[in-house]
Amino acid sequence: MNQKPEAHEKYMKLAIDEAKKAGQNGEVPIGAVLVAEDDKILAAAYNSTISLCDPSAHAEILALRKAGKKLKNYRLLNTTLYVTIEPCFMCMGAIVHSRLKRLVFGTYDPKWGAAGSLYNFAKDERLNHKIEIIPGISLEECKNLIQLFFKEKRKNIRL
Repeated sequence: MNQKPEAHEKYMKLAIDEAKKAGQNGEVPIGAVLVAEDDKILAAAYNSTISLCDPSAHAEILALRKAGKKLKNYRLLNTTLYVTIEPCFMCMGAIVHSRLKRLVFGTYDPKWGAAGSLYNFAKDERLNHKIEIIPGISLEECKNLIQLFFKEKRKNIRL
């Protein structure tokens, strides 16, 4: 897996494209892309909780499910997950169980984040798998995308 910042930005751009699809479908605009060690994209997904009527249909979970089916294994060793916003505790639990090598995310989520904000699963010594976390890739674009979505949503509610 290419560790250069431009590689992280390249894959984050793809996650941002997924997030935009979610927003266009009335979903919270969060996107995820899972990349193998050889730089092949294993899965891409966006939030679909509303359209699937499924509270677990977060972008991260959907990407993990797709990759698991593709690889025929729930262990997604030596992979990197790119997500536009810091994963929640449900998603971080799935990420730990999936044995990902690395998580790269755009912006922090102070209300739900479990990779450094509210919780930090990556630093919990009680867990048997450790994940490298790289925050802040395309931070402003990811932050603006989610903030604009909720700003518009609040504006529409007031009408």
